[in-house]
Amino acid sequence: MSERCTVSPILPTILLAAIIIFLCGDGIIYKASIRTVSINENKNSNSTITCVTQEPLKSSPENREEDDDSGTFDSLIVPFNLSGKKARIDWFRKHLPDFRILQSNNFTQQFHNRLQEFLSHDCETRFFMTWISPTRTFRRRELLAAESIFKSHPRGCLTILSRTLDSERGYKILQPLLDHGFKILAITPDLPSLFRNTPVETWFDEMKRGKKDPGQIPLAQNLSNLMRLTVLYKYGGVYIDTDFIVLKSFMGLKNCIGAQSIDPVSKNWTRLNNAVLVFDKKHPLLEKFMENFASNFDGSRWGYNGPFLVSRVIAKVTGAGARPGFNVTILPPAAFYPVDWTKIGELFKKPGNRASANWAKAMLAQLNDEAYGIHLWNKQSKSYTIQKGSVIERLVSAHCIICKYT
Repeated sequence: MSERCTVSPILPTILLAAIIIFLCGDGIIYKASIRTVSINENKNSNSTITCVTQEPLKSSPENREEDDDSGTFDSLIVPFNLSGKKARIDWFRKHLPDFRILQSNNFTQQFHNRLQEFLSHDCETRFFMTWISPTRTFRRRELLAAESIFKSHPRGCLTILSRTLDSERGYKILQPLLDHGFKILAITPDLPSLFRNTPVETWFDEMKRGKKDPGQIPLAQNLSNLMRLTVLYKYGGVYIDTDFIVLKSFMGLKNCIGAQSIDPVSKNWTRLNNAVLVFDKKHPLLEKFMENFASNFDGSRWGYNGPFLVSRVIAKVTGAGARPGFNVTILPPAAFYPVDWTKIGELFKKPGNRASANWAKAMLAQLNDEAYGIHLWNKQSKSYTIQKGSVIERLVSAHCIICKYT
């Protein structure tokens, strides 16, 4: 939406600024996409203020609770003492009104149009993340993941599917990247429309009506596993977790997934991971992932609907007797998961002697040479401090933009 106004060049600067804020305030204070304010002088010295913005997205009753990060934020966690399926379903059905992420309203229904408008900008590569947690928990480590994307893809677009970050507080968190001119959008997903016309539509409809067992693992975690599949299926691009540092361009990657581990003898993969996914729109493998999610959902087994899901599906479609048509590349662990979660802590430590310094130097060279990025396994490493001189500190220094991390 554009608005124009003309002011005399003889007015004081302070008055000019006031007019900009008054007429274009929504466009320069809170915008979900790139916003610019330019002053062009013509030969007659008349100053024209042009506000180039997306439609204003103000705090509304639908997203105000996420915006203020109040204690009512829905964690989507069934009480641990409810170990029986019937008890969990009864509890879930009773608390369904609290599970706002499952619902659709006037605000969420803008999702597709907002996303399409954002992606209509010249996006060299489309990146997606999900964030189903309070805004206050999106800290510098998470912002670093976004920074590293733009360090390697300055003309890329990053969409974060999140109710909480799609707010004034969330906007302020992302503002440093917006101020650098990067294309980043936090957007509230409308799950009913996102899952519509996909293999998980019926599963979701039964879940939001309280007819499914949500399991004991936070439902948010499993919804994130599903959202990444559906958003890639409908829009195509790259999904990465918020604890992943991008080290080099993904431009040469197409329809691929990374192995987390391999057999040391056969060199065949033993487990895949869904923390990084690169797929074209409507790729048939994404459809198979969703079909398996819906038919085999188990909300009480960690990883069953995530890393284990992609592993069992790909093992089936690429194994003996597999049908053609599932064009996919399995990248080795060195691509996305060069350091196992049990050893990630070593990368945060400052070298204490010559041997550890030589190891750190060799590891850094290997990562820069072979890896597209590195998964930090945040559940394991979130309590670690990035020590000066550590491998992580040197990686971050080379691949950050704002460069304020802990």
